Amino acid sequence: MSADLSKPVSEMTPQEIAEGSAQAMWSGDSASRRLGMSLERVAPGEARLSMTITEAMSNGHGNCHGGYMFILADSAFAFACNSYNQAAVAQHCSISFLIPGRIGDRLTAEAREVSRKGRSGLYDIRITNQNGEHVAEFRGHSRVVKGVHLPVEG
Repeated sequence: MSADLSKPVSEMTPQEIAEGSAQAMWSGDSASRRLGMSLERVAPGEARLSMTITEAMSNGHGNCHGGYMFILADSAFAFACNSYNQAAVAQHCSISFLIPGRIGDRLTAEAREVSRKGRSGLYDIRITNQNGEHVAEFRGHSRVVKGVHLPVEG
């Protein structure tokens, strides 16, 4: 991802806006970066992030603590719903755990937009492991708030 941020937003393609918005967010997202997440892909209404589960992320059962899976999905959700150069926040989120994540697993969260109307958005995020197994399903409802990620001229 390397959007040309020297161009005015009005001259950027939707993909460049998504990439520029992601670059701006990623630079301030110390939680995702410090957990070792990788932002692999972003497009309008979509994002893919991955993270390797460490022993420090395990629960009392020796599996990935659900909170770490939630934060991975929530980060993918954030990059997807903020891909239009409009600040958006989570209004409601839920997650269903299907199989355990294990120490050493590389989990990938793939976010896709289901609906975006007015200030509200709906996003589904699927978490899979390195074997392609469906680990969890997350649904996020977003709300656009004041602010942009890239300066708008005029």
